[in-house]
Amino acid sequence: MIFKSFILLNSINLIICTFIHKQNLVINLASMKSKFTVVFLLLVPLFGIKGQKPITVLEDSIKIGNSNLPAVSVTIPEADYEKILKIWIKELQSGTKSKVVTENGEMSIFGAKIKDISSNPINVYSRLNKIDSMLQLIVSFELKKDMYIDRSGGEAEFAKAATYLKDFSKTQYINVAKDEADAEEKKLRSLEKELSSLENEKSKLQRSIESNKSTILNEKENITVQKNELDIVTTSLEEQSKQLSAMEEGPAQKEKAEAQEEFSKKVASINERISKLQAIEYTP
Repeated sequence: MIFKSFILLNSINLIICTFIHKQNLVINLASMKSKFTVVFLLLVPLFGIKGQKPITVLEDSIKIGNSNLPAVSVTIPEADYEKILKIWIKELQSGTKSKVVTENGEMSIFGAKIKDISSNPINVYSRLNKIDSMLQLIVSFELKKDMYIDRSGGEAEFAKAATYLKDFSKTQYINVAKDEADAEEKKLRSLEKELSSLENEKSKLQRSIESNKSTILNEKENITVQKNELDIVTTSLEEQSKQLSAMEEGPAQKEKAEAQEEFSKKVASINERISKLQAIEYTP
C-alpha cells in the first residue's frame, strides 16, 4: 500500500501538468470550433452573393478538323476539368447508343438526344477549355446536315441552346459550391469529434486526480495512526527497559531482553514507515 501510494503521489504532478495542458487544448479547440462555425455560417450566404461568379453564354464558333462551325459557348466557374469532362460526355451519351468520339480535344457525337433543343436526334461537336479559374465549354449543334444553331438562323433555336448550356453550367457550379460546403462540414465534424475525445479524456483525468487526492488523504491519516502506534510502543519500550534494568541475570532477564529487542525493531520499523509517508506527503 505504501509503495503504491509512493508511485501515485510521485506521478501526481505529471498527471496535473498533463491535465492542465489537455484542459487548455480542450478550451482552445472549443474556441476554434465556435469561431469556425460562425465563419462558416457567415460564408454560406456568399455562395449566392459575393462568392458567386458570373456564368457567361455567348455566340461563338468552334474549329472541328478544318472547319469553323457556328457554336454557343458557356463558362463554368471554379469547376474541375476532368470531372466536368466526364459529366459532359455522360450527358451527351444519355438516352442513345451513340458514343462520343474524342480527337485532339475535339468531341463529336452523332445522334445525340437532347430534348431541350430538339425532339429529333442531332449531331453535337464540342470542346472543353480550361481558362484560369474557370472552364469554357464550346458546343456546336447540328440539327440537320450542315444546318447549325446560330443566332442568324433563328433566335428561338439559339435561345434553347443557350438556356440548355447555361442550365448545365449552373448545375455544375452549384455542385462545386455544395462540394466545398460538404468539405467544410466534414472538417467541422472532425473538429467536433476531436473535441469530444478531449472532453472524455479531461473527464478521465479529473476522476483520476480525485482518486489520487483520496489516496493522499488516506496516507495522511495513516501517518497519524503510525505516530499514535509509535507513542504506544515507545512507552512500552521504556517500561521494558526499566524492568530489564531491575532484573537479576537469568532466564527471565534473557526473555525480557529478547522482548525489548523486538520492541526496538518495531519502533525502528514504525519510524521508517513514518519517514516514507512524510516524504510522500511533502514531495514537491
